[in-house]
Amino acid sequence: MKDTTDKNNKLSLIGSISLGTGVMIGAGIFVLMGQIAELVGDLFPIAFIAGAVVVGFSSYSYVKFSNAFPSSGGVVKFFNKSYGPGTTTGVYSLLMYVSMVVAQSLVAGTFGAYTLRLFPESYAGYASILGILLLVTAYIINILGNKVIGATATFTAIIKVGGIALLAIAGLVASGFADIIGDYIPQNTETLPQGFGFVAALALSILAYKGFTTITNQGGDIKNPHKNLGRSIVISILICTLIYVALALAVAGGLSIPEIIKAKDYALAAAAEPVFGEWGLWFTIAIAIVATFSGVIASVFSASRLLGMLSNMKQVPSLKRIGNFKNPALIFTVSLAILLTALFDLTRIASIGAIFYLIMDIAIHWGLFRHLKNEVKFKPIIPLIAIVMDIAVLAAFLYIKYLNDPMVLIVAAIGIILILIAERFFMISHTDDDGNMPMGMENTNNKNNKS
Repeated sequence: MKDTTDKNNKLSLIGSISLGTGVMIGAGIFVLMGQIAELVGDLFPIAFIAGAVVVGFSSYSYVKFSNAFPSSGGVVKFFNKSYGPGTTTGVYSLLMYVSMVVAQSLVAGTFGAYTLRLFPESYAGYASILGILLLVTAYIINILGNKVIGATATFTAIIKVGGIALLAIAGLVASGFADIIGDYIPQNTETLPQGFGFVAALALSILAYKGFTTITNQGGDIKNPHKNLGRSIVISILICTLIYVALALAVAGGLSIPEIIKAKDYALAAAAEPVFGEWGLWFTIAIAIVATFSGVIASVFSASRLLGMLSNMKQVPSLKRIGNFKNPALIFTVSLAILLTALFDLTRIASIGAIFYLIMDIAIHWGLFRHLKNEVKFKPIIPLIAIVMDIAVLAAFLYIKYLNDPMVLIVAAIGIILILIAERFFMISHTDDDGNMPMGMENTNNKNNKS
C-alpha cells in the first residue's frame, strides 16, 4: 500500500515540465535582454535562439546522466559518478553552488531595479538595498518550512509564466515584428571582428536557460525517471525558447537599441510603457516583482540544500547546527548573496555567474565523455560539440570582459582560486595514511576514493 501511495504522489511528465519551466523562466530574463543588446545590438533576439542551440547540445549530457542515474542529487551526483568523491568533484560542485548564489544576487538586484520604476529617479541608487531586503525575506520564508515554500512557488510560478507569456504575445501584437538587420554596432564590440560580440553574448543568453539543470534534482520525485527526466528537460527548453524569442521581439519592436541599452536593468518595463501605456508599465513591474520574489525563494532553497548535501558528503566542512542557528547552510547562502548584491552591479553579477556556469558545464560534458563510456549509452560526438561550443563562448566572453571590465575576471579568478585551495586543504585534512577519504556516503563510483 505504501508503494502505491508513493507512486501516486510522484510527479507526472506534465508536472515535471511545469516545475522545470517555472524555474527556468525566472527573473534573469528581465535584465539579460539589455545586457545582451549591449553586446550584439538589434541581433539580441537571435542571440536567444543561438543560446538555445548551445543549451540544446549541452542538455544532452544532463539528459543522459538523468536517464542513467536519476537522483535528487542532480549535478553533484553526476560529478561524483564522473570524477569520484574528492577535490575535483568538490571544486566543480562548489562552482555550481556559487553560480546559483550569483543567480540569487542577480535576481535580487533585478527586483530592486524594477521596483524602483514605481518611484522617482532620485531613488535609483536604492536598488541594491531593496535586493538585500528581498534576500532577508527569502531567508525568513525558507526558515518557515517546505510547505510555505511549496505553496509560494506554485502560486507565483503560474503568475510569472503566464504573465511573461501574455506580455510577449501582447507586445508582438501591439508593436509587430521588429526589423533585425544587424547594422547597429554596439560601443563595447565596435573594434572587434564581426560576430565576436555575438558569440560572447551567448554566455549571457545561456544564463536565461541554465535553470534546466535544476530539473535533474527531480530524480526521486518523478514517475518513470529514466525516461521522463530527459523529456522534461528537452520540452522545458523548447517552451522557454519560444517565450524568450517572442519577448525579445516584442522589446525590439517597442524600443530602439540605444533605448534598450540605456534601460538595460529594466528593459521590459521601459519597452512596455510606450506600447501599452502606464497600465502596461505597472503590469510588467508587477510580473517582474512576482518573478524575482519567487525566483529568490526557490534559488535560496535549492542552493542551501546543495551546500547541505556537499557537507553531508564531506565535500565541504561539516555544517552541523551552530549555536542557536538551525540551518547554517541557509545562513551562509543568503549572506554570500547579500555580499554580492551590495558589492556588484547587475552586469558584473551576471558576468561572474556566466563564467562559473560555463566552466562547470564543460566539466559535466568531459566527465561523461571521458569517464562513463562503459556505464552510460551516448553518442560521444555530442558532448564534444558541447565542449567546443562552451569553450568558444567562454573564450570570447572572457576577452570582451578583459577589454571592457577586467574587474570581472579578477573577481572570478580569485573566487576559483579560493575554492580550489580551500577544497584541496579540506580534502587533505580528512585523508588517512593510506590515501583514503571517508566521504560520509556510499561510494558507488568506478573511481578510487581519492582526489
